[in-house]
Amino acid sequence: MPALKWLSALAFSAFFAPALAQDAEWSKVVEEAKKEGTVTVYNAGLGVPLYEAVARTFEAKYGVRVQTITARGSEMTERIRTEHAAGRFVGDLQLHAESVIVQQQTQGEFVAPLPALPNAKNLRAPFAATKISIPVYTQAYGILMNTNMVKPEDAPKSWSDLLDPKWKGRILSDDLRPIGAGNGLFTVLYKTYGAAFHEKLAAQALTFSRDPANDARRVARGEYPLYIPQVYGLVSDFRGLPVKALLPADGTPYSAMDFAVLTKAPHPNAARLMMNHFLEIEAQTVYANGWMPPTVEGAVERANAESRPYAGVRLLGTSNPAERDEMAALARKFYAAY
Repeated sequence: MPALKWLSALAFSAFFAPALAQDAEWSKVVEEAKKEGTVTVYNAGLGVPLYEAVARTFEAKYGVRVQTITARGSEMTERIRTEHAAGRFVGDLQLHAESVIVQQQTQGEFVAPLPALPNAKNLRAPFAATKISIPVYTQAYGILMNTNMVKPEDAPKSWSDLLDPKWKGRILSDDLRPIGAGNGLFTVLYKTYGAAFHEKLAAQALTFSRDPANDARRVARGEYPLYIPQVYGLVSDFRGLPVKALLPADGTPYSAMDFAVLTKAPHPNAARLMMNHFLEIEAQTVYANGWMPPTVEGAVERANAESRPYAGVRLLGTSNPAERDEMAALARKFYAAY
């Protein structure tokens, strides 16, 4: 072989061999997943129907049946703990907040190391995989407004606008003290604007509630003009009612929902394949069209015109699992009178 052709062949081999090896490895994962035939998912995304839509596309594409058990976070963690204690492993995947997954791992290593996923390279900032989980979608939190009670020109334009005296006694809020969306909002606003912000917000005589599914309806009925924090992805439930989800100019807090493979998953290849499928651009566009900020590049741009502002909302920040207890204690201090 002439030297030039030999060098060209060598260069081709050096450049493409790793990619070819990766393709072969992934093809093996797909093959084994189809043989396993099923995957069991523990889903903490209550009230988020988009998961089911994407799961159905996974079944149609690969012929792998998805069994989903949806439960509250505490119930799911206890189920996983019981399975591990009994040595009876049923679940393959869980879809949960990263903070809870981290906590589970410290309590008993219920989660396996994150396997390599081809679509992980498509994650967009600020999202990133950890050693045990990968973000699939996000729940961004804003302000819900009753359009019959508030004129457009009086609508809050930023979180600081909530401190205006005209809103005193007129804001319904998820309780900011316990772990949850309310404390996530507290944490991000505290880190962004400091103690002075919460001192002033506490003086606004908020009405705390622990029933987020009903709180938006209370605003729609005219009990309160404003509710915080409203998950954008759930606003579609109130179409036709006099409410509007506001996008604060300074950005919105968010929490990521992650996939994690459970330790000793009975169907590890099917679990791996499903995780990768949820990071496909088509799957992520389903979330974007549901007003849930996607975690991969390109999905925001593919969202429909109505959804794009919410899918591409400026993300102000999220809570750190390691600081969760500290932030809850701090919130109890600021809102001790509530």
